[in-house]
Amino acid sequence: QVQLVESGGGSVEAGGSLRLSCGAAGTIISPYCMAWFRQVPGKDREGIAGLDIDDKAQYADFVKGRFTITRDNGKATLYLQMNNLKPEDSAMYYCAADVLAGIQDPPSNFQFWGQGTQVTVS
Repeated sequence: QVQLVESGGGSVEAGGSLRLSCGAAGTIISPYCMAWFRQVPGKDREGIAGLDIDDKAQYADFVKGRFTITRDNGKATLYLQMNNLKPEDSAMYYCAADVLAGIQDPPSNFQFWGQGTQVTVS
């Protein structure tokens, strides 16, 4: 069982930055593909950034050049650095882990999820 806990969300003005963290205390995360998703009410959850087990990153087109996904295996933590935030980035952000899935796959392919952290850009 992998327990994921997101943090770092908040309110920020357009053009600002936030760094989200996703902790998986007690878990070795290196064998897992890990990703960030986001969701707004009434819309499907969408994948925005993912890392495979070789730490190859994949990004949705609408965040390329603005968001960076990294992980620290020693701290069992996944990060999402978000720069030049836009109002349309406002959403609940979730981290997810799975042994195989990537952001090109349906969210249901990911086995483990955190509870989410809210990001609001005004």
